[in-house]
Amino acid sequence: MLTSVLAGLSILIIGDSHLTTPHYLIETLHMGLVEQGAKVHTLGVCGTNAGDWLKSVPGTCGSAERVGSDKAKLLGRTGPTQPITSLLDAEKPDLLIIVMGDAMAGYDKPVFPKAWAWQQIGSLTKAIGKTQTSCVWVGPAWGTEGGKYKKSFARVEQMSAFLSANVAPCDYIDSLKFSKPGEWATTDGQHFTASGYQSWGKAITKAITASPVVKAMEKK
Repeated sequence: MLTSVLAGLSILIIGDSHLTTPHYLIETLHMGLVEQGAKVHTLGVCGTNAGDWLKSVPGTCGSAERVGSDKAKLLGRTGPTQPITSLLDAEKPDLLIIVMGDAMAGYDKPVFPKAWAWQQIGSLTKAIGKTQTSCVWVGPAWGTEGGKYKKSFARVEQMSAFLSANVAPCDYIDSLKFSKPGEWATTDGQHFTASGYQSWGKAITKAITASPVVKAMEKK
């Protein structure tokens, strides 16, 4: 049996609402990595932007945490973020995975908030870079147009391209490559049904095992 490149690695996952409900990525991505032999800790806070992870910021729409094969633990509507430097210092993970983008895309705004997004992303990647922690940033998937958050294919494409150009030193995983626009059903335009999260979680897991940062670890 081939040993996974992730076997024995400690992985910390942080991010937004896609990590806050039991059948979301806190199930499919988290357990996908655990099944590869990784030690995984996931912390999700709904509605968060990159800058919110520089300090402790109360959530507005739910938060959750999961460690290893334990069940996801819901932390309440206002469960806060934790400062990334404190998290990394305490856990010293081999790999940090960030799942974020939808909450920063400004789907309900006529123009993408580029300067604000640049400042948000840059402040977080700079803090991570100082710790020299290997990291991967997972961008948003297509979803469906409209719904509660007014998501649009044009804007999510713009957000993904912006992340791709600005998340260094993290590797970027482009979730738009995993499906066609509208292919995965959603409940509100942004959050997928269980089958969508299954597909997305599997695709991210596969992409992480093939990512340059993980390949570099393998050679060490």
